[in-house]
Amino acid sequence: MVKVDLKKPLVFQVGHLGDGYDEWVHDPILGKEGPRFFHSNFLEFFTRTPWYAIPIVWIPVALFFIHNSLTMGVPPSNISQLILIGLLAWTLAEYLLHRFLFHVKTTSYWGNTFHYLLHGCHHKHPMDHLRLVFPPAAAAMFAVPLWNIVKLFSTPTTAPAIFGGLLLGYVMYDCTHYYLHHGQPKSDAPKMLKKYHLNHHYRISNYGFGITSPLWDVVFGTLPPSVKGDSKSS
Repeated sequence: MVKVDLKKPLVFQVGHLGDGYDEWVHDPILGKEGPRFFHSNFLEFFTRTPWYAIPIVWIPVALFFIHNSLTMGVPPSNISQLILIGLLAWTLAEYLLHRFLFHVKTTSYWGNTFHYLLHGCHHKHPMDHLRLVFPPAAAAMFAVPLWNIVKLFSTPTTAPAIFGGLLLGYVMYDCTHYYLHHGQPKSDAPKMLKKYHLNHHYRISNYGFGITSPLWDVVFGTLPPSVKGDSKSS
């Protein structure tokens, strides 16, 4: 099998792994120092994002969309309901993106390269704290089609508030994801989520696609076997 030199920038190496890429990328390296992606310092800069950039960038955008619904005449009493719809819609989007896009099987050079940039790097270096949340530019590429989908299933006045709720759900997702890797939860619910997510990383990566909640894993039958067993024995 083609070897990857971890001392050199990785992005344009991993494509050469071919059908060995999936096995390689799911064999994690646990060090806290992340690898170099590109020779170019300019490109390298855009691959690193601190977790706090997510709420700083996206909460104002979410509030802008919610405010648009208010200015178009949606009663304040209805806004909270629309935000909740958006939050629920995000949990489904989170699950579908994680399961069907982030874990797509690739073997081609560009397929492997794209997947590594999108999600494979996180599985290979799960403790790399500057590549755990989405860079805002990359997140924006997902936000545009999601906005168009929201507009298809809602009215012109309600769509902005629903999308604002969806964006708040995204902020919750990325911040939760960071915390599950680097936080030390004390209470039962976050402890459970941390165990649930690390099980996805280190034990069985084709189950447990929910980050903020296992809801859709239950609905679509991708609850990890150990969780199923625990629930039966409890």
